Amino acid sequence: MTVLDETIQQIVTVSWVWLRKAEPQHIAHPSVTPSAPSKKRFDPLYPLRQWLDNLEMRSPEQAHWICQTIPAQCPFERDVKLFGKTLFHIPPLCKLNPLYEQFVYLRFRALSYLAEDCGEDITPYI
Repeated sequence: MTVLDETIQQIVTVSWVWLRKAEPQHIAHPSVTPSAPSKKRFDPLYPLRQWLDNLEMRSPEQAHWICQTIPAQCPFERDVKLFGKTLFHIPPLCKLNPLYEQFVYLRFRALSYLAEDCGEDITPYI
């Protein structure tokens, strides 16, 4: 018997193994109570969030304007130096913006629109 014959025999043996589906177990746990519905909180920025999330790219000019207006990196992050020595570091403050995620996603959609739909080079915006 050669190595090839043994390999074929193992493949055939493995292929005939029957895997039984696990049956769902319905066990009632009296100690587990259904979670209480989460409280609705007041979000005054919700309409603006929805508007930004649903904004569609309609023209390359609009997408270029969005890519130029929304920076790729946080402009507030800085190293404060004096005579070549770093005194302190200002961390990125953009995440404190309540609409940060919507702006980042909007910029990403504008870049995707320019690259995929318009076929333009987006390296100046990265």
